[in-house]
Amino acid sequence: MTQLTHIDEQGRAKMVDTSDKSVTARRAVASARVLASAGTIEAIRKHQTPKGDPLETARLAGVMAAKQTADLIPLCHPLPLTHVDVRAEVRDDCVYLEAEVATRAQTGVEMEALTAVSVAALTIYDMCKAIDKAMTITDVRLELKTGGKSGDYRRDPNPQGTT
Repeated sequence: MTQLTHIDEQGRAKMVDTSDKSVTARRAVASARVLASAGTIEAIRKHQTPKGDPLETARLAGVMAAKQTADLIPLCHPLPLTHVDVRAEVRDDCVYLEAEVATRAQTGVEMEALTAVSVAALTIYDMCKAIDKAMTITDVRLELKTGGKSGDYRRDPNPQGTT
């Protein structure tokens, strides 16, 4: 790539013109983790958190966030989302979040999926901060994207140098 796609001739930020791009099926999956103490994880499992069910609240917040991405990220295109699903799973040391977003459009939905898991993670924090202010939001990342000119992407589950 020899030129920046979001900068005009005068060096100003611009939204990419997608007018000539084909409408295709696009899908993206992103994930995040909220690391928490054993006591917090247990409280979530037993449905004993002070503000109610953090998992269901986070799921709904993630769906709402995906739909508002273009209002939050300055150069994102507003997209007609056809599917948003946010999943929350309690693990031994964290809440694992995954968002799947789909559309038929001229540009992809990676930012919508990343926004969904980010807001879902913030919601877990908000719902549980009364019992654990030391929670850490980590590993917000794109796992998969399909469709579009740049082709498909799938994160390597075990990149070289990791275990």
